[in-house]
Amino acid sequence: MVKDFLEIPKISIQSIPGLPEIQAGNLLGKLIGEAVHKLNFPVQVKDVFVLTHKIVAKAEGRVIQLDQVRPSSLARSWAQELGKDPSLIEIILSETRRVVRMDKGQLITETHQGLVCANAGVDVSNSAPGMATLLPKNADLSAQKVRDHLQEIFGCNLAVIISDSFGRPWREGLVNLAIGVAGLMPLMDYRGEKDNAGRVLQATAMGWADEIASAAELVMGKTMRLPVAVVRGLNYEEGMARCSSFFRSSDKDLFR
Repeated sequence: MVKDFLEIPKISIQSIPGLPEIQAGNLLGKLIGEAVHKLNFPVQVKDVFVLTHKIVAKAEGRVIQLDQVRPSSLARSWAQELGKDPSLIEIILSETRRVVRMDKGQLITETHQGLVCANAGVDVSNSAPGMATLLPKNADLSAQKVRDHLQEIFGCNLAVIISDSFGRPWREGLVNLAIGVAGLMPLMDYRGEKDNAGRVLQATAMGWADEIASAAELVMGKTMRLPVAVVRGLNYEEGMARCSSFFRSSDKDLFR
């Protein structure tokens, strides 16, 4: 028998327009709440707010003016090899715990937060001319602060994900991933459960926070000035896990 339509799993994704240009010291929860009210969008229990890391970084003052940076000799040398601004390379190095690979004009690093990505997440896109934006120092904490504020405004349990775009080995194209999370468990762990044939699942743990971040990007885009979206309809597991909890450890990583 076909399930009743209301019982079929489904989600909706809504971008939130109307946010101003974010400045250092802005309260993101307050600004998002105002934009939601202007949109007349009724927030519901277990809605997931997805924020681009760029607005979080700007609100936290994680923006640097390139002409105020003094590049080291190492930064100048690498900049020449990579074809990049020496000041930008200096900033990248300051945000880097470990250089993973430098080749073909690309610099892949592990950040102090434990993320492996291009240029330590330092970005000049969607930033004022001559400025570079860094990753939030603690994106999980940033997500929790926004969540606390939004829950106070709307009076219901919510989750917050902070996202950034990452490249992928073996595949062209960037995808949005979660770099900070609050209010939901980032992994949906099916290990120990049985599949339809009765076999016990041994390794299936889905990266739900990453999948939610990627889905939200479909209505946010890179050039549409829509840095916030709401994903609705997910029956996620609530919890206080951090994004760092699903970073693969070096002893399990076959590619380090």
